[in-house]
Amino acid sequence: MKHLKVALLALLLVTGFSNVNAQDQNNPWAVGFGVNAVDFYPANPQTEWGGNWMNEFMNAKDHWNIVPAISRLTVGRYISDGFTVEVDGSFNIIKNMGDMPVSDLSFWTVDGVVKWSIASVAELGFWEPYLLVGGGYTWLDDLNTGALNGGVGMNFWINDKVGINLESKLRETFKSDLDAHFQHSLGIIFKMGGTDTDGDGVYDKFDACPEVFGLAEFDGCPDTDGDGIIDSLDACPDVAGLAEFNGCPDTDGDGVPDAKDACPDVAGLVQFDGCPDADGDGTPEPKDQCPTVAGPVENNGCPWPDQDGDGVADKDDKCPTVAGPASNQGCPDELTVEHSEALKQLARTVYFETGKATFKAETIGRLDTAFGIINEYPVSKFHIEGHTDSTGSNAINAKLSTARANAVKEYLISKGFPADHLTSEGYGSSQPVDSNKTASGRAMNRRVEIKLVK
Repeated sequence: MKHLKVALLALLLVTGFSNVNAQDQNNPWAVGFGVNAVDFYPANPQTEWGGNWMNEFMNAKDHWNIVPAISRLTVGRYISDGFTVEVDGSFNIIKNMGDMPVSDLSFWTVDGVVKWSIASVAELGFWEPYLLVGGGYTWLDDLNTGALNGGVGMNFWINDKVGINLESKLRETFKSDLDAHFQHSLGIIFKMGGTDTDGDGVYDKFDACPEVFGLAEFDGCPDTDGDGIIDSLDACPDVAGLAEFNGCPDTDGDGVPDAKDACPDVAGLVQFDGCPDADGDGTPEPKDQCPTVAGPVENNGCPWPDQDGDGVADKDDKCPTVAGPASNQGCPDELTVEHSEALKQLARTVYFETGKATFKAETIGRLDTAFGIINEYPVSKFHIEGHTDSTGSNAINAKLSTARANAVKEYLISKGFPADHLTSEGYGSSQPVDSNKTASGRAMNRRVEIKLVK
């Protein structure tokens, strides 16, 4: 029976060695051996021979079972991010079951655990504390059961490959007739399995570029262009360059490396990414559409056009074809004599249906002409006045004149003139321009006038 257990233990260890899949990245495998101690006392407060939970945890003299020989073997493989998978096997002779002496019971275990190194998230030097969790199987003479394991441990690394291991774990068994117990161990651990992934003769652990074939003088990193700067630090790894430009060339010698030089074959200025600015207007070539004449950057280096020559650039001129002062956004602030007279004449020919505010057919063309005139003054404001003759009551005349003035305003708005630049009001028969005693005078008084607001 004992030989069968030994064979099974060896088989499990070999299986663990071959099947456990990635200690550290350069030395992923670790093999350890040492001694173990088994203590039933502080884990079994419910028994007559056990103490309270964790009571006398370090009482090795009275409760620990130790074999004075190599009694524990481990095989582990590093996975990643501080995680290691490990298979371990141990044997012992149990002489104390807590406070109760027993007759040399044989004790065998095989466990599989996952360890997480706290050193993976903290720089601790040669100290490597870790946590573990896993499961396994226990044989105690004729008793056997599975177990869940949890514990803590510490590796003290003497050098890169050799360390001392100290570990303590609780093995919680599945069967009540084989009680839970602590197992402590002390041993030596060896890391191995270093590789040279890129085959450049520089061991991965010391290779600054372990996956790329390189040169020993550059710690295993390549220098493709041979300029003395390794590729990982060379901004231009395929073209020989200068150290001051991180390995990039400066063909035109203007102090801007070619990789950042928008004009690599023509010497220029650093502030313009290596391009020249012949006219000094702040727009570098080739972005300057007028390279020999200074102009604002906003207009691609060209002067702003001013078609009407009023000193207000077309981009800011609300009336780019008619001269006007800058204070009025380049538009005239007075109606020309011609426009003023035309509006007066049009006012007398805006005809409405009798007693209504609807236009007669011939009026539409005249209003379009009026719109064409005021539209040349887009920043100016106009007031539309409605007037009637004295025929009819004042109340009716006031209402009719207001409706007619508003009708003209709405028509001009519909054509596109800004609504907030137009006002209208009806004055009834209160402002005649001729006598209401004659037919011709009354005709002159029935009018709609469009006036520039000062």
